[in-house]
Amino acid sequence: MNVAGAEFTGGVLPGQLNKHYFFPKNTYFEYWAERGIKTIRFPIKWERLQPKLRGAFDPFYAAQIDKMLTNAALNDIDVILDVHNYGRYRKQVVGTKAVPYGAYQNLLQRMSKRWGKHSALYGYDIMNEPYGLADKYWPKAAQAGINGVRKYDRENIIFVEGASYSSAARWPKYADKLLALKDPSDNIVFSAHVYLDKDASGRYVESPGKDFDMNVGVKRVTPFINWLKKNGKRGHIGELGVPPHDARWLKAMDNTLAHLQKNCIPVTYFAGGPAWGNHFLSMEPKKGKEKPQWKVLKKYVGKGNCSDFGPKA
Repeated sequence: MNVAGAEFTGGVLPGQLNKHYFFPKNTYFEYWAERGIKTIRFPIKWERLQPKLRGAFDPFYAAQIDKMLTNAALNDIDVILDVHNYGRYRKQVVGTKAVPYGAYQNLLQRMSKRWGKHSALYGYDIMNEPYGLADKYWPKAAQAGINGVRKYDRENIIFVEGASYSSAARWPKYADKLLALKDPSDNIVFSAHVYLDKDASGRYVESPGKDFDMNVGVKRVTPFINWLKKNGKRGHIGELGVPPHDARWLKAMDNTLAHLQKNCIPVTYFAGGPAWGNHFLSMEPKKGKEKPQWKVLKKYVGKGNCSDFGPKA
């Protein structure tokens, strides 16, 4: 699952803890660990962590990440640190003069130096959803991010998202340039996103129509899976979420999860986190009652008999 909150209110920087952004309380992970959750994707905001390019980390924000990782470790939960910045820093695209590739590499280098040996650190999602102008710069930026991580961390997984919001459906159109990426540890997992609403944005502004296809998610992840198979690469779905107000969304997610598990491609649901509150995608229990999304998701937790990231040949 994703645990959202630390990346909130990106327009207010640095912002105030528990007002503009949020970290889980010390006991937060106990609930999900008891329910079999073993891995979380944890979005963070680059500008809060590193207020100046190539500069030192903000001591307060970095300490919150330290605490979160320690609490995750106490509950045997692994963490994927996700740079949730859309290929940008202070609205400027990585790879342009305003945000050179080297500055982005510096971020990942510092992250790997500080957290690479932490027992809870599972990997780095080096950039969430590059889009627009960032698309053409992304392959070179991704290599810079990999180089930054491997300066100090030669073991943990590097999750690489794709251009165009890392869309699973559009993946083959943009991802071939990522085949040239070099990782000295040969430990890259490609990570796509999929939502099931009409425009695949995750906003769910319209309810399913009469002709709604219960296999819409299966169809949208298929181009990604086929690309992985064709190129012998490993895959992951970093974001998938549905609202609970129409049972058809839940059934379509169920079908998608079954297809992904068949192919040994794990999913981190978007999203959990105590600050996610009443958002329609939230899987957090309300007044002790399970959300409908979790009732579907828990069928797949710890199942699949997969020893590594898929897809299966």
